[in-house]
Parts: sequence; structure tokens; C-alpha cells
Amino acid sequence: MISNILFVGFGGALGAISRFGINEIMERHLINSSSYSVLLVNVIGCFLIGFIIGTSMPEKNTMYYFFIIGFLGSFTTMSALTYQTIMIANTNLIHAVSYIMFTVVMTIAATYIGTIIAK
Repeated sequence: MISNILFVGFGGALGAISRFGINEIMERHLINSSSYSVLLVNVIGCFLIGFIIGTSMPEKNTMYYFFIIGFLGSFTTMSALTYQTIMIANTNLIHAVSYIMFTVVMTIAATYIGTIIAK
């Protein structure tokens, strides 16, 4: 249990640093817009989670905690969303589509409500 927490923590630190680095490089040298760096990070993260799913890496091993939960969890939450959607789609496509639509609608609504409450 403790070792899994450490793997998640180390992976999370590297994921957060990687996300920050990509954001800094893009904003300083390529384009001054954080939305493009967020898009890039989400696309990279989703590609990586797809690659991992494609290799049939078993869950709950050291690499799972370090890379999927830790690194990709802090690098991009989009990879976690797509991972869950693919896992659901493997058994129930309609449930997966509902899950993704509900998630997008609810998170946009929550963000909007948060901005309203903050004002």
C-alpha cells in the first residue's frame, strides 16, 4: 500500500512537471495561448493511455500506479476520462456514450457555476 502511494506520488510529480514544461515551452516559443498547450497535453495524454490500453497492461501493478494513476493523472485528467470511457465501452457502448456526454455537460456546468459563485 505505501509503495503504491509512493509510485503514484512520484509519477504525479513527473506528470505535473511535464505538463508545466510543455505549457512554458509553447507559451514562450510557439504560441501565447494556454488553450493550445492544454489541447496538446490532453492529446498526448490520451494517446499514451490508448497505447497502454492497446498493450493490455494489467491494472494494479507498479507501472499502473506510477504511469496511469500518477503520471497521466497529473499530466492530464483527460486521459483518465478517456480510459474510463474505453473500459465502459468494452461492455456497454451506450453507457460509455452517456458517461462521456454527462461528464462533459456536468464539468462545463460546474465550471460555470464556480465562476458565478466566485463573483
